[in-house]
Amino acid sequence: MTGDNETSMEQRVMRVMRKVLASVVKDTTPQPGMHHALSQQTIEDIKACFALISAREMELAKEAGIAEERPHFSDDPNKAKVVPITRSSLKSIKPKE
Repeated sequence: MTGDNETSMEQRVMRVMRKVLASVVKDTTPQPGMHHALSQQTIEDIKACFALISAREMELAKEAGIAEERPHFSDDPNKAKVVPITRSSLKSIKPKE
């Protein structure tokens, strides 16, 4: 087996662990004003798990030569702006004297 297969498997394990932890948090989060079923220590441990998973995922991405993957949303504004250039717009620009 190559290292790529092992890395791929580890990435899948990290992804599943993150999703399961997120589901546990979602399922156990109480309505506002209600008592939380999890202890404060358990909540802190879950946060630490998320941090470790995230750190390892970044290490794996770096080892694989993948640029930093950051989440993006479809409604995020584009960082680049397209400026249309036509012959008529170029003709209207007068050279500075």
